[in-house]
Parts: sequence; structure tokens; C-alpha cells
Amino acid sequence: MAKTIEFCFFLLKAAIALLLLTMVVLVFGNVVLRYAFNTGITFSEELSRMCFVWLTFLGAVVAMREHAHLGMDALLARLPQATARLAALIGQALVLWATWLMISGSWTQTLINWHVSAPATGISMGLFYGAGLAFGIPAALIVLWDMFAIVTGRLDVQAGGLVHESEDEVHAAHAAPELSNPVMKH
Repeated sequence: MAKTIEFCFFLLKAAIALLLLTMVVLVFGNVVLRYAFNTGITFSEELSRMCFVWLTFLGAVVAMREHAHLGMDALLARLPQATARLAALIGQALVLWATWLMISGSWTQTLINWHVSAPATGISMGLFYGAGLAFGIPAALIVLWDMFAIVTGRLDVQAGGLVHESEDEVHAAHAAPELSNPVMKH
């Protein structure tokens, strides 16, 4: 199961890279065409915007799985173990609630805009709003897994297992992959 999940996140990172490449090609190509040939790609801006939205939401899923979002856990480190776990579970429950709001709002907007076409590309605007679903569903599963890991003691919330307090910690974790999640007990 772990290898399947790793492969899915590998595919997700590849999709993010492809979206970024598409954006760069469209925007750069459009600039060159406008200044050099006095023409342009009609749908470049619209498609680039859609790629950017999807890139952002998919990137947030990857960051959530890697606990790369910035946060403050100084209070959790000072609390007794049981209280720290309870506080972390309450925080995760609030994140799950916010994620549910994202899922339900995105679902509603996707349904409302499914038959609305984007002006330049003709792509359904439901696809644009569907990015919230592509974030919300995996994010909810990640939060539920983290809550399970907190309850079972697999995730040490006092050692900073849920967030990074600075970008330096994020970069250090990626520089030494074997230390990327030192608080997860195997």
C-alpha cells in the first residue's frame, strides 16, 4: 500500500511539473509571438490561469502530505503529552472542517459551472472549480491519517511532526530525505 501511495504522489509531482512547463511555454511563447511577430496565442492567458490554479491546489496536497506547511507548534512542545495530543487533534479537526468546507463549496461551484464554457478555450469552468475537489479529497484523507497517527502514538506532536516553523526546516528536510519525517515512528 505504501508503494502505491508513493507512486501516486510521484505522479502528482510529475503532473505539477507538467503544469508548470505548460504555463512557461504558453506565457513565454505568447510574449515572443506578441513582440516578434505582432500576433499571439488567443487562449494562452486563460489556459495558463487554469494551470496555475491546478498547480497550486495539487502542490498544496503534496505539501500537506510532507507536513511542509508552515505553522507554530511552540505551545504543543510545552504542553504535557496528553494535552498536546488533544490540542493537536482539535487543530486537525478544525483543518478537517475547513477542508470539508472547501470540498462542499468546490462541488457546488463545479456543478453550477459545469455547462459554462471559458471564453477563449471553451473548456468547462467546472474543471476550473474542480481543482478544489482535487485538493480537498486527498487533503481530508491526509488529515484523517494524521489524526489516526496522533491517536495511536505514531506521530509525536511535541517534536514538531505536523508543521515546520521555518522554511529552513523544510529545505533541510529535503536536503536529507532520511530525516524528512524524523518524528514518525515505524
